Amino acid sequence: MCGGCGKVHFRFYDRETKLARDLSSGDRRVYVEYELRRVDCEACGVKQERLELLASNRKFTKRLALSVGGLCRAMPIKDVAKRMNLDWHTVKELEKDYMREQLALAGPASPSVIGIDEIAIKKRHTYRIVVSDLEKRRAIWFGGEGRSETDMDQFYASLGAENREKIRLAVMDMWKPFRNSTQSHAPQAAILFDKFHILRHLGEALDKVRKAEYARVTGTKRKFIKGQKYVLLAHKENLTREGRKNLKLLLAANKRLNTSYLLRESFAQLWDYKSQAWARRFFENWKSQLRWQRLKPFEDFAAMIERHWDGVAAYCRPENKIALGFVEGLNNKIRVFQRRAYGLRDEDYLRLKILTCSLPEL
Repeated sequence: MCGGCGKVHFRFYDRETKLARDLSSGDRRVYVEYELRRVDCEACGVKQERLELLASNRKFTKRLALSVGGLCRAMPIKDVAKRMNLDWHTVKELEKDYMREQLALAGPASPSVIGIDEIAIKKRHTYRIVVSDLEKRRAIWFGGEGRSETDMDQFYASLGAENREKIRLAVMDMWKPFRNSTQSHAPQAAILFDKFHILRHLGEALDKVRKAEYARVTGTKRKFIKGQKYVLLAHKENLTREGRKNLKLLLAANKRLNTSYLLRESFAQLWDYKSQAWARRFFENWKSQLRWQRLKPFEDFAAMIERHWDGVAAYCRPENKIALGFVEGLNNKIRVFQRRAYGLRDEDYLRLKILTCSLPEL
C-alpha cells in the first residue's frame, strides 16, 4: 500500500529489512524485525509502503506509541522520556500519534449544542478559539488566528453545511464577532450568553466599588477594606472561618459595599426561573434597587445586561437548560497544560491536547 495515497500495488520497487522498537519485556528491550518495501506509485512516485504496525516514526511500533501516549496523560513528557529511556522530542511525537488515534476513534463532530470561548496562548493578546460539544462534553475545534468574526467563520466552514443546520443552541460570552458569525452561518440556532462570563462582569463591578470605597474613606475605616479582595469576591461557602469573620466585619463597616455584595449575591437567582416573564420581572426589581445608591459600576452592568437581554433570558426555556460549567472547566484544564509545560511552543501539540483531554483512554 502506497504511503502517500494509500493505493494498493501488487509489485514493489525494492525492499529492505529494518528494526522497530516495541514494548519492553521486563528489563529487556524488544525490537520487531520487518521487511519494508517501496512501491512505484503513478500518483506519488517511489514511496515507502504503509504498515499499520508502525507509528509515524518508523523506528517504533504503534503499540509502543499508544503505551507512551497513555503515560503522557498522567505524566509530563520529561518524566515519560526518562522512564522509557527515549528522547524528549520522540516522546512528544509518539504522544501525538496516540492523540490522533483518539480523534480517529471519536469520529467527526456533529453537535447540536456548542460552547464557544477564546484562550490566550501567548502574551500580547494572542488568542485562539475553542469550540465544544456541550452535550457530549468534548472539545471539537481549536483554531483561528485571533478571535475575530473571520476566525469564527473558519469553524463553521470546517463543520460543513449539513452539520451547521443541526446546531440548535450556541453558548458564548458577549463578544460581538462570535454572535455575528453564528447568526450568519447558523441562523436557526438560539444564542445563550454564558452565565459564568456574566457573573465575572458582575464581580468586576463589585471590585470597582471596593476600589472606589478604599479611595473615598480615610483613617481607620480603610483597614476593613485593605487586603479583602478575595474575601469579598469569593463564594461565601469557599471561605474559611477567618474569612467569613473578616467579610462580616467589612460589610458591617461599609454600607455601600454591603449593598453591592447583596446585589451580587442575589443576581444569580436570575438563572433559576423557567419563564422569561418572571425572569424579566426579577431583573426589573433588581435594577430598581440601584436607584439612589450611586453605584456606577452596577448601573453599567445593568445597562450591559439590558443590551444583551435576549441571550441572557434564553436560559429560561426548558430546552436550553444545559450544564454550562464544561467550557469553564475546559479552560482550567488548558491552563494546567500550559503551566505544566511552562508554555507550549508547538501549537499543533496544544490543539491535540485540547481536543483529546475529554476523550477516553485507548
